[in-house]
Amino acid sequence: MEHRVRVRRRQAGFRHFRSVTIFGWSQSQPGEEVYEAARDVARLLAGQGLTVVSGGFGGEMEAAARGAKEGGGKAIGVTFYPKLATKFEAGKQASSYLDQEIVTGNYLERTLKLIALGDAFICFNGGTGTISEWGMAWGLARIYYGRHKPLIMYGTFWKDIVRVIERNMHIRPEEKKVYRIVSSPSQAIRALLSLDRMHKGSHPHYALLMPERDFVLRR
Repeated sequence: MEHRVRVRRRQAGFRHFRSVTIFGWSQSQPGEEVYEAARDVARLLAGQGLTVVSGGFGGEMEAAARGAKEGGGKAIGVTFYPKLATKFEAGKQASSYLDQEIVTGNYLERTLKLIALGDAFICFNGGTGTISEWGMAWGLARIYYGRHKPLIMYGTFWKDIVRVIERNMHIRPEEKKVYRIVSSPSQAIRALLSLDRMHKGSHPHYALLMPERDFVLRR
């Protein structure tokens, strides 16, 4: 599939965000809509000078790393290789598009490092792993509201999911303010730019999740 999204080099750009973590399914394939959307978003992020962080394996994670390289940027993958979880991440091989792979010891450590390394998050369609990452990012945004890391959910299907959750669970008013739902790569970048303008800096407790903020590659 030929990309229609053009990479724009950094102009006024991002003032606070240096990196964005992308969450998504490990089994989407090149040419599929969600794979190409993640790839296009990552290309645009890289074109704005941001480092792209992902889970480091296939699917939308590979698309994120691939798009980052196509946009002239840097890609970090956070992985782990369990000996007993035989169905974890199809293929279990890190993407060849990564500039840096950070190997973690378990699933929870990996999730926390993905959250620690991103200044904001974009969550694409995925399975239970993506759900857990999304839930962790959303929950922490509520805990640290006001100095939180914002969340972008890519795809109109998120509206149905959030609607059901808000109708059936105990959702606080501020929890509705920490995310944006978008349906195109350009909308994702505009939403992030808007959130970047309002950002007051991440809460210092985020640094306690993982101390490796310096792992983010600088140009």
